Amino acid sequence: MTFNENADISDGKVSRRGGGRGMKIGGGAGGGAIVIAIVVLLIQHFTGVDVSGVAGGLTGLQGQQIDTSGDEQLSCTAAEANKDANCRIQGAAALLQDYWADQVRGYTDPQGIVIFDQSTTTGCGGASTDMGPFYCPNDQTIYIDPAFYDELAQQFGDQAGALAQLYVIGHEWGHHIQDITGTMKGKNLSATGAASDSVRLELQADCYAGAWIGDATAETDENGQHYLEPVTKDQITDALKAAAAVGDDHIQQATQGSVNPESFTHGTSAQRQKWFNTGLNGEPADCQTFGIPASQLG
Repeated sequence: MTFNENADISDGKVSRRGGGRGMKIGGGAGGGAIVIAIVVLLIQHFTGVDVSGVAGGLTGLQGQQIDTSGDEQLSCTAAEANKDANCRIQGAAALLQDYWADQVRGYTDPQGIVIFDQSTTTGCGGASTDMGPFYCPNDQTIYIDPAFYDELAQQFGDQAGALAQLYVIGHEWGHHIQDITGTMKGKNLSATGAASDSVRLELQADCYAGAWIGDATAETDENGQHYLEPVTKDQITDALKAAAAVGDDHIQQATQGSVNPESFTHGTSAQRQKWFNTGLNGEPADCQTFGIPASQLG
């Protein structure tokens, strides 16, 4: 996915925060545990981490003042977004803001995207690189450490391309849409299983990401410049492979040697691909993962 170098992405609200702020969650691992830990990190990176589903990870700090005095607002050009992962995140934010403003009545943007290094403090508690990117509903902010893109490149090679990276941001923004539209309200987010609310939320966020990507090349800035060059079939295939690689069944088979649907939290490889495609070839209204039988999830 290539940005049109003449496009203006300055509206993308992204800030960079210094490393080492806040507490680090989780300890070191050795031997075979390292392999499992890396896989889990990649799952979290591509699936997005819904803070309600992080067991013992984020401690709610709603109402606590977060120190943002040292945050640096990014000011990238579209040309830089084609070369730099941080700037690519800003480009994604600019597109997502425009797209969802046209899709949701009374839409409000997230407070922004915070790029951090190693650890930070959020409205949902302390967070670290180990947790992967996530959306915090308490402060309506997306948090991400771009170092995960390096992990993706090492593990998945071409499956960690620019479109796959933007898919991650689109998925997290999808959780914001669920938050402001009330979809998250009243859901049992601690339950697991193939038809659980957690799985349905994650599949819907995948679908929302697909809907945005499907429309992204049509989006224009205030000067009428298209943000993106046309998305290629190979790029779509790349994103679909990435979605399949982080299905619950695929990860469990790789790490445990067996699959336990009762412990699913994000959906199978086939489901993730199905709902990404549903959005890609449709619109957000087609992303109805709630109110349908489990058999229709894919």
